[in-house]
Amino acid sequence: MKPNEILLNTLLVDKDKIMFSDEEIGDEHIGTSVDTPLREDAFQLSDEEKIAKIELHFKEIMETLGLDLRDDSLKGTPKRVAKMYVQEIFSGLDPKNKPAIALFDNKYKYDEMLVEKNITFYSNCEHHFVPIIGKAHVAYISSGKVIGLSKLNRIVQYFAKRPQVQERLTMQIARELQEVLQTENIAVLIDAKHLCVSSRGIKDDTSTTVTSYYGGKFQEDATRQEFLKYLNL
Repeated sequence: MKPNEILLNTLLVDKDKIMFSDEEIGDEHIGTSVDTPLREDAFQLSDEEKIAKIELHFKEIMETLGLDLRDDSLKGTPKRVAKMYVQEIFSGLDPKNKPAIALFDNKYKYDEMLVEKNITFYSNCEHHFVPIIGKAHVAYISSGKVIGLSKLNRIVQYFAKRPQVQERLTMQIARELQEVLQTENIAVLIDAKHLCVSSRGIKDDTSTTVTSYYGGKFQEDATRQEFLKYLNL
């Protein structure tokens, strides 16, 4: 692990609570809950209605900044940003975009850990709405069921595509995998660069943040070390 990395090693059995280290991450870093904070009426508007409203608001932001939206390069930006927010980078907020998961019987009787590493993801910091860019590494030990490999990637991407803090993202991926795979034997490790740290504020472009979750057998030192060995950590 690089000296500049901050390690938040989360070893939890109670998945409804998050425990953080005393390390400060970013400006006024606040953890709330494992669930993304959403209003009760979050899904009353259609995607088209959300795009229309965001377009109007973003146009006002650009005009407030003094930009001339009559310019050919800028006049389509509010609509482009609105569509990007709803259909792409924040699409993970809508449950209808949650990947469908099919399980298969573990007919090979493979009872060792399966590791899917270096899953590249792009998320956005919920405090400043600037990118989080990182890699997720996930592992599980089958309880009798297995999952298609691409589904592991899709689960990571689904939870990444929303305003996030890295601790919550780690826990959401772990909790979902435990529920889907019907096993506590899940490990998730995320190593990410936060542009709210590198492009503003302290402007440290070298540090990364590491968060991890170890459930079930992965809380045992030997199993956890085997997982980390596969990641060359």
